Amino acid sequence: MNTSKYQEELIATAKAIVAPGKGILAADESTGTIGSRFQKINLENIEENRRAYRELLIGTEGDVTKFIGGVILYEETLYQKMADGTPFATVLKNKGIHIGIKVDKGVTPIPNTDGETSTQGLDGLGDRCKKYYEAGARFAKWRAVLKIDVAKNLPSNLSILENAHTLARYAAICQENGLVPIVEPEILMDGDHSIEDSARITEKVLAAVFKALNDHNVLLEGALLKPNMVLAGTGYTGEKPTAKKIGELTVRTLQRTVPPALPGVVFLSGGQTEIEATQNLNAMNVVPNRPWSLSFSYGRALQASVISTWKGDAANVEGARKVYLHRAKCNSLAQLGKYEGEEASASASESLYVKDYKY
Repeated sequence: MNTSKYQEELIATAKAIVAPGKGILAADESTGTIGSRFQKINLENIEENRRAYRELLIGTEGDVTKFIGGVILYEETLYQKMADGTPFATVLKNKGIHIGIKVDKGVTPIPNTDGETSTQGLDGLGDRCKKYYEAGARFAKWRAVLKIDVAKNLPSNLSILENAHTLARYAAICQENGLVPIVEPEILMDGDHSIEDSARITEKVLAAVFKALNDHNVLLEGALLKPNMVLAGTGYTGEKPTAKKIGELTVRTLQRTVPPALPGVVFLSGGQTEIEATQNLNAMNVVPNRPWSLSFSYGRALQASVISTWKGDAANVEGARKVYLHRAKCNSLAQLGKYEGEEASASASESLYVKDYKY
């Protein structure tokens, strides 16, 4: 039984993050990943540019508080400040937006597997969580990565069990220290598998994850799940699945594996275009029998158009903020099942897929 002294707070935080119309901005890209985004706009990857970009997002006013319930930060960002000296954490707190923190330390190969990985970072995690809680963080993120290769029978049982175990250990440690854990077993889009294969394997992975969470006495009411949507692989050559089919198979997979005690499922966009990620989320939210809030925790699908509008130029900040608000609003509507589409701009329709994506 989970006896964390933070039990009531954990439950309240998890519910607030995925309240009706709200989701998460994942702005926790590592220094290397944000560098590759900046490269596209010919911007140097230095701390001041990273700070200025995060200020653009965090300093956005207006309806952002109706659409965004939480923002996941990279450790560097958690301690950064606005140009006027106000800590980012204070700005978010004043808006009633919960602060999240990426706590894993990346992936490492699992020996005797075909290139499969497990996630590092359990050592010292309790102490880090205490420190992040003191700095204002109230939820955390840990990404596990699995790959589908039907011919090679991947992911292997070893990979599934190892990643389920580390996700559960991480979740228990977070809750012990006051942070709502976002449990992220991401099955990559890489591969030529069908959507049916994706559904079957996602079901198997989620079943193992929730078995491990149960074994570790994790308080489901104070946790969130961040899975992949059920999609065909990027190399699949058959007919492209419709948003309706993606929505139905994804919800069916959750219905078979995710207990109703969990308050919310916040999907990763995983390299879909901005518009695809929104359409598919909306398709899920019109499927019946959804005991959990189905929402978003998007990085690329909330930021790609923002960065290309900003271009590292202070003169473009307000224009980029309008784009951020627009994407946040579209996904807020999708979380409510009320998104009716939009005019597709070039950047919103651009593929965001990156092979073997590192965060």
